[in-house]
Amino acid sequence: MNDLTDDPDIGATPNPNETSEPLRRAIGERYLTYALSTIMHRALPDARDGLKPVHRRILYAMRELKLASNGGFRKSAKISGDVMGNYHPHGDAAIYDAMARLAQDFAVRYPLVDGQGNFGNIDGDNPAASRYTEARMTAAAEALLEGLSENAVDFRENYDGTLTEPEVLPASFPNLLANGSSGIAVGMATNIPPHNITELCDACLHMIKVPDVRDDTLVNYVPGPDFPTGGVIVEPRDSILETYRTGRGAFRLRCRWEVEDLGRGQWQIVVTEIPYQVQKSKLIEKVAELIQTKKIPILADVRDESADDVRIVLEPKSKNVDAEVLMNTMFRNSDFEVRFSLNMNVLIDGRTPKVCSLKEVLRAFLDHRREVLIRRSQHRLDKIDHRLEVLEGYIVAFLNLDRVIEIIRYEDEPKAVMMAEFELTDIQAEAILNMRLRSLRKLEEMELKREHEALLLEREELTELLADEGLQWDRISDQLKETKKKFGKDYEGGVRRTDFAEAGEVEDVPIEAMIEREPITVVCSQMGWVRALSGHIALDKELKFKDGDGPRFVFHAETTDRLLVFGTNGRFYTLSASNLPGGRGMGEPLRLMVDLPNESEIVGLFIHQPDRKLLVASSAGDGFLVAEAEVVAQTRTGKQVLNVRGDNRAQVCTPASGDHIACVGENRKVLIFPVDELPEMGRGKGVRLQKYKDGGLSDATTFNLEEGLSWLDPAGRTRTETELAEWIGKRASAGRMAPRGFPRDNKFT
Repeated sequence: MNDLTDDPDIGATPNPNETSEPLRRAIGERYLTYALSTIMHRALPDARDGLKPVHRRILYAMRELKLASNGGFRKSAKISGDVMGNYHPHGDAAIYDAMARLAQDFAVRYPLVDGQGNFGNIDGDNPAASRYTEARMTAAAEALLEGLSENAVDFRENYDGTLTEPEVLPASFPNLLANGSSGIAVGMATNIPPHNITELCDACLHMIKVPDVRDDTLVNYVPGPDFPTGGVIVEPRDSILETYRTGRGAFRLRCRWEVEDLGRGQWQIVVTEIPYQVQKSKLIEKVAELIQTKKIPILADVRDESADDVRIVLEPKSKNVDAEVLMNTMFRNSDFEVRFSLNMNVLIDGRTPKVCSLKEVLRAFLDHRREVLIRRSQHRLDKIDHRLEVLEGYIVAFLNLDRVIEIIRYEDEPKAVMMAEFELTDIQAEAILNMRLRSLRKLEEMELKREHEALLLEREELTELLADEGLQWDRISDQLKETKKKFGKDYEGGVRRTDFAEAGEVEDVPIEAMIEREPITVVCSQMGWVRALSGHIALDKELKFKDGDGPRFVFHAETTDRLLVFGTNGRFYTLSASNLPGGRGMGEPLRLMVDLPNESEIVGLFIHQPDRKLLVASSAGDGFLVAEAEVVAQTRTGKQVLNVRGDNRAQVCTPASGDHIACVGENRKVLIFPVDELPEMGRGKGVRLQKYKDGGLSDATTFNLEEGLSWLDPAGRTRTETELAEWIGKRASAGRMAPRGFPRDNKFT
């Protein structure tokens, strides 16, 4: 028996550097740490300044580089390099992309970076490399940083502890709503549209007057987003109110368009503003694809005539087309109308993620502004106290100037002597010793006393301000009014760009309204090649077909008609007559237009009439009636109606317009029975029409018994038989042999 103690792993002393814990807890704790880091330090903006850490660090680094809005530009590579090296230890490409977006006037309502060079465009092109572009701050960015050197916010150490960075910016305007934000964290996301600063300031001013303001009152001041690319919001007011009240919802946003008269009755539609975050190049590609696939037959062409502004031209197929109908179709089928989702998920106090209402976000900003005001006022008060202390020392020195000079000239420890003789503080004595000789002139004493009095007055005002909350809100109101004036209608781009309009739901436009009605002749060959000839030609006219091919279906139609195709697989397919190829060539195979399998053949091709019923039957003799409105297919794959299995196949598809049904089998036996004995179904195998010992169904038709049953005799003449009593029987019986002169191909037509 082996001694277990010989195993070196058993009984060994545990390594103090190793720990043991369950895998579930280990993974859970580490993933939770990652999730919290993503939520707090990457994806969600702060409700107070509306910035994520990377944007905040970019602006702070530009401030440290002294890139003021009225100063010079610096290379973007220098800026992103400083941000990466000092504050944001991530990829420089990610930093540069974030900075470039802050400079794009089509992406940000109030750009925070003034870019020089190629910073991308509305077509979706990327900015040039950072070594080719330059940047500086804008006035809006400086407004966010205002007061940073006056202890307005807390600072923390950067990632390596060598520098400090602000935890949040002072933000003199509600940047979260003004510029919006979007981000995806772990288990949560945010998406906030841009708004107008003037409207936001008005809402904040009203909140200061009425702290418990109602949500619908706020919407009077902030009626909706104000996108940098303009457009028209067509969301109902009740929906907008609910969205702002809950912090979740969506806005329907449309392009701005107008009809341009070209003279002589001709016109075209010009789109001058496209929805926010829609790339113009991809939008035009999508519209061109719709034209190519003939999904919008009333649209003839799309052209991009944009320069610095947006100008997309939509050319109608005909001057008789209604412009409203055309644009409603475009709204439904393209990104000329989008739904912009709002999910106001933000960090409250920089720590707690929460989906906030409009009122909560504005309250967080106002509370932040009050804290900034108090901290800046206290900082100024401390500066004034220090300066007053120094000034009082200077005044003492001027009153005893000769003695002070004597002490400085002859005493070994002048600082201690002055402090003892004139009862000066250490700060005052040090200031006197550091005073320049030019300050000893006669007028200086008067200036010192004047400055002392002014500082005492300012100190008194600050003391009152810090002690009275009402005065604080008054001061914040004054600051908001200044911000509103600075970034209002006189500011470049300060006027509201996005308008509001009423619009109901965009409904499907009927094909008849989209297509100009023209007569055509539909021709389908035996091999399934289909085409549409212009006009109604004689149906017996000789037409050209490929070698070995010939006519199968020829009938008159209109371009507004829909055509139904019934295959031997029991599926119905739908075609638009306007989409058929022209009649100059041989046409195109029907199988390229719909997904008709190679092993299936065409049973019927006819014009769709929604109020009609059809008789469908299989070669096994099973069938039923179906409403024609129920067989229309919406896709290329068609709609299964008649179920067939094995060697059976769909054999008959004919309009049910009579009161009796006549069936003929391959055995040439005919059976006639009332239509009432056949059920109406939407899909299925059906019921037995006629019984066979061998073979199957050849043909079936419906007719009125009083008018008799008709067929074509071998000479091509129509023959009608009215004495049909011997062929009338019960459904599913065998029937009797066909009358004399019945066609040898066992077909009624």
